[in-house]
Amino acid sequence: MRGELEAFAAEVFEPFVRNDQRRWGQVYLRGLLTDGRRKSVEPMAARLGEDGNRQALAHFVTTSPWDPSHIRARLAWKMEAVIRPAAVVFDDTGFLKDGDASACVSRQYTGTAGKVTNCQVGVSLHLASDHASAAVNWRLFLPETWAAGSPKADPDKVARRTACGIPDDIGHVEKWQLALDMLDETRSWGIDVPLAVADAGYGDAAAFRLGLAARGLNYVVGISTTLSAQPGEAVPVTADYSGTGRPPVAKYPDKPRSVKQLVIAAGRKAAKPVQWREGSRPGTGRSGLKRMYSRFVTLRIRPAGREIARATDGPVLPECWLLAEWPATEDEPVQFWLSDLPADTPFTTLVRLAKLRWRIEHDYREMKQALGLAHFEGRTWTGWHHHVTLVSVAHAFCTLQRLARAPKDTAPA
Repeated sequence: MRGELEAFAAEVFEPFVRNDQRRWGQVYLRGLLTDGRRKSVEPMAARLGEDGNRQALAHFVTTSPWDPSHIRARLAWKMEAVIRPAAVVFDDTGFLKDGDASACVSRQYTGTAGKVTNCQVGVSLHLASDHASAAVNWRLFLPETWAAGSPKADPDKVARRTACGIPDDIGHVEKWQLALDMLDETRSWGIDVPLAVADAGYGDAAAFRLGLAARGLNYVVGISTTLSAQPGEAVPVTADYSGTGRPPVAKYPDKPRSVKQLVIAAGRKAAKPVQWREGSRPGTGRSGLKRMYSRFVTLRIRPAGREIARATDGPVLPECWLLAEWPATEDEPVQFWLSDLPADTPFTTLVRLAKLRWRIEHDYREMKQALGLAHFEGRTWTGWHHHVTLVSVAHAFCTLQRLARAPKDTAPA
């Protein structure tokens, strides 16, 4: 497999301008792919034999002047052709830290720990289909405590920006905006982005959904139970004019309700069973695996809120799909999604796309448990972006190996 890895690395690392960068890029990849508990520079160097030059590896990943976006673009081109993505999926993951010297470390919430803790947070963009996925773009989230001029700025953290090599023009940007920035960059590489998928951390932000719509991109995004909306059949009504004062404007006669209330009003009988993919446990599916199954409700609704109203031309709110998972064993629906796909989109397509986010949890698990995604011990902004990019390259190589050895009937269509 050494030869296959070298050929793959030569293709992806073609943007490197120096031979020593290509060499240490390949060595770093082998370090990530070699068995071992820790995938930071020192233990990798100890396992790499004659190529285990700790100083050279540390310089390559931490301070060598190469642009990770060029490598990510090559990786995206390579993986798009193989994965044939049904969507791009946005997500974020935490990098737990004991100290506070690494770039952008702060006490913040991360789903990795399920609580507020000391960590870095990375936002990622993945090309995904039902059978494979690859992280092809990354951003390190800079909390307000690290942003000079922010009311929440921490003087100690702001003072560490120089030591961490954080560029002066990098400020605090919400995660959903980082996702849109990555989308724009990924499209600039010539990648065909068919659809956007994200969880409620992004879907709840009306500005994110409006940003996707402004870019002409349909979406299927998770939302919280409290997001408010009008029923799809609701229409604005103009009250009679009394002849004095300003003429009344058209508005909806009833207050919007939460999406949870709308689904519960539709009733449990509105839920329909759907099987959307085969899981990993033995079962009766085509490949001998258990089929993933649940019950779902679909409604046409009109999301409300000031941002949506300001962005809408006229009083009629745009109509969208509301998808809710309501298992037969539950008294209430348990998960909700919003989508602006056309009204004639098949029910099963909505479910399959909403559930596509599982691929990203799979990516994170593989990259963290096997490839050392969270093992980088450097403290710099550049080093973090270099490391996560190289881990993505290693993960893509593993994905290609798996697809090449998979039975033909389970390969991407």
